[in-house]
Amino acid sequence: MKKADKIRKVVIAAAGYGTRFLPATKNQPKEMLPIIDKPIIQYLVEEAVEAGIEDVILVTRSGQSAIENHFDTNFELEHFLEHNGKEELLGKVRTISRMANYVYVRQHKYLPYGNGSPLLTVKDLIGKNERFIYMFGDDLVSSKTPCTKQIMDYSDGRGPGSPPSRGFPLRDL
Repeated sequence: MKKADKIRKVVIAAAGYGTRFLPATKNQPKEMLPIIDKPIIQYLVEEAVEAGIEDVILVTRSGQSAIENHFDTNFELEHFLEHNGKEELLGKVRTISRMANYVYVRQHKYLPYGNGSPLLTVKDLIGKNERFIYMFGDDLVSSKTPCTKQIMDYSDGRGPGSPPSRGFPLRDL
């Protein structure tokens, strides 16, 4: 496999309203709801990065800045932690913003509601024949081998006999 063919990008759809979780999601995206000490979406990004993903494209909606703020550098917090001797927490906070290259895109509000709208929104960020991973920002799957790794191993010819996903051209969306 040529190096150029390696899957390097993940698109994470996180533009919904979280209506099934209201009122908890009235002012907070459901992707930011915590599981123990991390928001759901952070688990997804960590899984993707551990599988070899370098670029994380987060598709959000207008008025939803919590996701961007979470993955961005927070200089004030880092300064506070550093000057108060909280090195372990400082390391955790810095890891979040440094583990990938992040791109934030607002989903076009005039697109129809559906799973394809985030992909249409980012179509110009994905090369014509570029392979990528597509995730829903609120779906966690527990498995011995993370799903992203399974997909990447299969697509690289190292995985099991049956595909965990089906490929299709972006133009067919």
